[in-house]
Amino acid sequence: MVVTKSIKQGIFFFLFFLYLITFYSCESKVQSNNDQKDRELVAIDSLLRDSAFTQSMAATLDSSYYAGIGEKPPVFLTPEDDTAFVIKSKLDEKVATNLAGFYALECGVGLLSTQSNTTPIAILKKITNGSADSDMILLLNRFANTTWKASQPFRGLNRITRPNFIIASNLSADEVDKDYVQIKNAAVKLLGSLELKSDSSLGEQMKALRGLLQDSAYAVAMASFLDSSYYVNLNQQAQPFSAPGDDTATIKKSTKEMKIATSVAGFYALECGVNYLVTTTNRLPSVIIKSVADNSISANEKMLFARFANATWKAGQPFRGINRITRSTFTPFYFLSEPDIEKDLVQVRAAAKRLLGLL
Repeated sequence: MVVTKSIKQGIFFFLFFLYLITFYSCESKVQSNNDQKDRELVAIDSLLRDSAFTQSMAATLDSSYYAGIGEKPPVFLTPEDDTAFVIKSKLDEKVATNLAGFYALECGVGLLSTQSNTTPIAILKKITNGSADSDMILLLNRFANTTWKASQPFRGLNRITRPNFIIASNLSADEVDKDYVQIKNAAVKLLGSLELKSDSSLGEQMKALRGLLQDSAYAVAMASFLDSSYYVNLNQQAQPFSAPGDDTATIKKSTKEMKIATSVAGFYALECGVNYLVTTTNRLPSVIIKSVADNSISANEKMLFARFANATWKAGQPFRGINRITRSTFTPFYFLSEPDIEKDLVQVRAAAKRLLGLL
């Protein structure tokens, strides 16, 4: 059968028309998905700086903690908490304020070590010699962001309302650089402390790292190093880390704010983990959060959230008392038991359920 030229042209234009419909339909779906992603990120960003929401989230997570261990949750905040205060060591507060980068590094290196089947020292060398790739740097920066966020309410709940307390994907290049400088500085100090273990096994290096994590004197030394390095990187004269009398000086901290800060860490772990996955996988925040809430998330991503939760928990401990870092659970993730990991994941899932209803 002979196909005429006009029929061929008709078939061509019909197929071309179908192609255009398919193309623009796909483009429309992509644009719609991006618009929804942006709306959800804006909503999360707004909630981060909302003090009332932070208090309600802390109450939710406090309740979930007690439910998770089979106990009846007590009243989260009492009327007396509004005016009550606790006395804290001024030096402990300064140490705690400067340790976020160290805990971000330790938790990030632990995860990278697992992912690449190598040792912490091998990862530290990549960071310090500038050979870390962009994926490593992104992950480490997100750990830095999550430990920094977890620290802020301990210093004062009003700090969460500041312009730079935002989702990590919206941070300026300068803010991101500041985080990585702290990571690199902590890596320099930690690598020097572990150099005698360079030829040791993974287990031996982790034991050495655990010893440093639980050493109060080392925490002070690391905090002092990171504090002075911060000024050096700004081309400023480093200030003395402590003054005479700081070891006995005290400060007053709001009981209410301390309770909120202590209980809200799981939310920051969730938020930073979600933002990291949105950045690396381009999925909707709500899709990720739902998978966390209903526990359908993949094993690898579940462990990612567990690592972020461990990081936020660690960042808060020295604010509650430097002696808390000497406890057996203040250890590299490598040594954590399944029940300890599950306690953190209970908090992350509870935060996900609370947040999902608002998106």
